[in-house]
Amino acid sequence: MIESEKEKGPDGLRERLVDVGVELVAAEGAQALTLREIARRAGVSHGAPRRYFPTHLELLSAIARRGFAELAGRVARATGEGPAHPRARLAGLSRVYLDFALDNRGMYELMFRHDLLESGHLGLRDTSLPLFGVLVDLVGRVRPDADARTVAGSLWAGLHGIAQLWGWGSLRLATGADTPGTVLRALLDAHLGAEDHGSSAGDRGPSAGARG
Repeated sequence: MIESEKEKGPDGLRERLVDVGVELVAAEGAQALTLREIARRAGVSHGAPRRYFPTHLELLSAIARRGFAELAGRVARATGEGPAHPRARLAGLSRVYLDFALDNRGMYELMFRHDLLESGHLGLRDTSLPLFGVLVDLVGRVRPDADARTVAGSLWAGLHGIAQLWGWGSLRLATGADTPGTVLRALLDAHLGAEDHGSSAGDRGPSAGARG
């Protein structure tokens, strides 16, 4: 039964539509995020979403923004200032990134859709770029001899590649690795220099690594 949009209120309905989108992308992937399906699951008329999100991209951007907020929270907890060496925090950030990507494949795919980031709706780049800034800062502390932004960009590209290829199953097949943590360790060594992995935080693979 379709609820009255007036009963929900504009703010409440707007948030409900985004909540439903977040649930839908987690259950069925980004391809399931149609305006009609979100409206149906929210219990409102098919035209209701357009009152709050005039375009499909705006609704998708609002859903993706939730993903960036969650990832930012995880990164903040993993890289908080403390006694840990910057490299250990950088390894923690990398594991968090892979965990998020592998555990939330639909949301991850949505967050990095080029059309959403380029559209400027809801300032997604304003949400994503500070995360890259954290990566740049940590790389700069570990590699003061290098162009931190360039190294961070290359490292991020590597993390993105591991997430995608592991999710597809290609990387496990190609490398024979049991977890993406093995590949992550090699990636960090390549960009930051090798270290003693007997006590390294980077030696512990992502907790999501056992997932296919």
